[in-house]
Amino acid sequence: MEEVREYRALFAVDIVGSSGRGDVALEQIRQVLSAALHASFTRSGVDWDDCLRHDLGDGMRIVAPAGTPETSLIHPLVHELTARLRAHNLLAGKPTRIRLRMALHAGSVQVGRDGTVSGRPLEVLARLLDAEPVRAALAQAPEATTALLVSEHFHETAVCQGRPGIEPAAFRRVDVREKEFAASGWLHVPAYGGTPQSAGSAPDRTSSDADRTSSESDRASSAPDPTAPESDRASSAPDPTAPESDRASSAPDPTAPDADAPAGNTKVISKASGHGVIYALGNGTMNIGGKQ
Repeated sequence: MEEVREYRALFAVDIVGSSGRGDVALEQIRQVLSAALHASFTRSGVDWDDCLRHDLGDGMRIVAPAGTPETSLIHPLVHELTARLRAHNLLAGKPTRIRLRMALHAGSVQVGRDGTVSGRPLEVLARLLDAEPVRAALAQAPEATTALLVSEHFHETAVCQGRPGIEPAAFRRVDVREKEFAASGWLHVPAYGGTPQSAGSAPDRTSSDADRTSSESDRASSAPDPTAPESDRASSAPDPTAPESDRASSAPDPTAPDADAPAGNTKVISKASGHGVIYALGNGTMNIGGKQ
């Protein structure tokens, strides 16, 4: 049987913790995953029917058609697939929730007429999918839906270019050692939102919040005492007809004695429309002085 050697992009996924859920739950999971993969590849501009697919039982290996841009397998594919599975998990019960390990690699493989694929790049892909760093990433982030590990080669050709939707800073270099395979890989955990604040931290108040709090405190301290006599409250009001500087300088000092006021009486001074000064005494008498 004739085979051809072609450079292909390779993608593989594996469901985390699929064992022990039972046949019914596993079949539902497989159906959901297949539908999500189909929709995500289509949304990424990759023809699902032209892909060479291999069922892994609790996952799938997908060989993209020749000429598929490697960048499209990260964005929008990885982000689209993550979003679809996250939406599924919001409504699914615990037995049918899906979390995925994902791996990406590319290389020259043998492609048979019957759709079989072989070659060293497939072995590299399998080692990446089972690698400890990607397993640990999901174990340490229980709210994450997916985690992706890409090969050094794939990182150089697809990630480092900084294409829209692909942030090189979102990938972290890790060491991969699985069986006879040892190499570097690049780990990416798609954002899952709601990142908790570090212990002991509190939300920062905005400056406007702080200003409002300060202003409210100042207004409270300067507001007249509602329990004080009416004459005392009136005395603190500035003359609205006088210039601002006069109002500030003419404000009476309630602690200073007044020679014109009878001893032992409380005096309140108020200007009456700028034509005189009214002395309101504690014994009820009122003395109106001459024009100031």
